[in-house]
Amino acid sequence: MMDFLQSISKEDLSLLPIEEFPGRVIVVDTEKDASKAVSYLSTFKDVGFDTETRPNFRKGQSNKISLMQLSTQDTCFLFRLNYIGIPEPLESFLCNDSIQKIGLSLRDDFNAIQKRSKLEPKGFLDLQSYVGKFGIKDASLQKIYAIIFNKKISKGQRLSNWEADILSDGQKKYASLDAWACLKIYKQLNAL
Repeated sequence: MMDFLQSISKEDLSLLPIEEFPGRVIVVDTEKDASKAVSYLSTFKDVGFDTETRPNFRKGQSNKISLMQLSTQDTCFLFRLNYIGIPEPLESFLCNDSIQKIGLSLRDDFNAIQKRSKLEPKGFLDLQSYVGKFGIKDASLQKIYAIIFNKKISKGQRLSNWEADILSDGQKKYASLDAWACLKIYKQLNAL
């Protein structure tokens, strides 16, 4: 078994080269496209998972989840939930415990999903608890990824408008990278 650093400093993290999602990004903004995307995703045993919500800078206000990212090793689907909600095929996928969805800090994502749908997510693995088995103490995706792959994930788009009419290339790359990175971390650790 490989030994990993337990933690990485902000200084060391800042020196690392930036990672980029190498695959194709498919924006899903109709129920028909959601159905096709879920059919494809259902052929995989493990997929990466993440969500984005438009930030709110007013105290006491919160927005509904805007985007859900589901990624294989070479393709990431960006579901525009602010347009299509959580259609039935996607709801079924999120409740299917035979397909493992790998994410980070899932409680926040589940709370956000609950504002759109009363579904009970099943088949999820939270990397924050999983990486502890490998001696990694850091809990952020950026630091976990850096510890394992010696590359950093840029967080430059995190506070952008996820409900924009059209997502920018920067937003698409950022959103895809997070879901894909969760899957990549899991696959790397699982192979040890």
